[in-house]
Amino acid sequence: MAPNTLLQSPTDGPPPPSAEAFLRFEGVTKVYPTAKGPYPVLDPINMGVNQGEFMCVIGHSGCGKSTLLNLVSGFATPTEGRVVLHGNTITKPGPDRMVVFQGYALLPWFTAYQNVYLAIDSVKPNLPEREKREITREHLAMVGLTEAADKKILQLSGGMKQRVAIARALAIRPEVLILDEPFGALDAITKEELQEELLTIWNTQKCTVLMITHDIDEALFLADRLVMMTNGPAATIGEILDIKFPRPRNREEIMEDPVYYDLRNQALDFLYSRFAHDDTE
Repeated sequence: MAPNTLLQSPTDGPPPPSAEAFLRFEGVTKVYPTAKGPYPVLDPINMGVNQGEFMCVIGHSGCGKSTLLNLVSGFATPTEGRVVLHGNTITKPGPDRMVVFQGYALLPWFTAYQNVYLAIDSVKPNLPEREKREITREHLAMVGLTEAADKKILQLSGGMKQRVAIARALAIRPEVLILDEPFGALDAITKEELQEELLTIWNTQKCTVLMITHDIDEALFLADRLVMMTNGPAATIGEILDIKFPRPRNREEIMEDPVYYDLRNQALDFLYSRFAHDDTE
């Protein structure tokens, strides 16, 4: 099998997003004012994301990954350009875009069930009570937490907390699921378990996923495409890897495929050779 090739290069820049793209970044920049003057976080970003696509974003600290996702969630607005979701410019947060954070962002005095139920009740208050409860139980079961539904968040492990956060986000049935390095604080075994569960759920719901990760292997297992950011300040899209492993994916089969190591080496070369992070900056 021939190795996958990089679709774009830093010198050519990414092509403009298709007008038909489900989610589009159109000439997006972000500049923050500081005491020392304007600080450019993102240089012009032009990119299209297809409906139902699973896209991962990787890059060194300070490259604007979180800013990029904040622009999609509506927590931030572009300095120039716009982010467009199915034809509408994103200007504020909304239930069509749900975020799962590395730090869980759960209410610790609530149970797992109450955390998920509260999200549903807040977004869809007019749903019948029976339906809200059914959706809550359905999504807790989806992440394997039926038996832990009545436990307070402080009684749960890190992996279980992240399962609650994923269930809460998906219970709203968002069009875009935004994952900000959700498995970064978990041990290796729990991380792999949650990666498998996330793919199973995504294969069922088929929402569009944008996920930040620092783990190349995680990205190659999960994503359809891997966006690699150049270093900040004024970071932009350096290259995009097309990951064409068939779905549903089997981790062992993928890791035995020579293409896996071709892709991995291309990502490593980008991050640690061509765009090695200079800690003295």
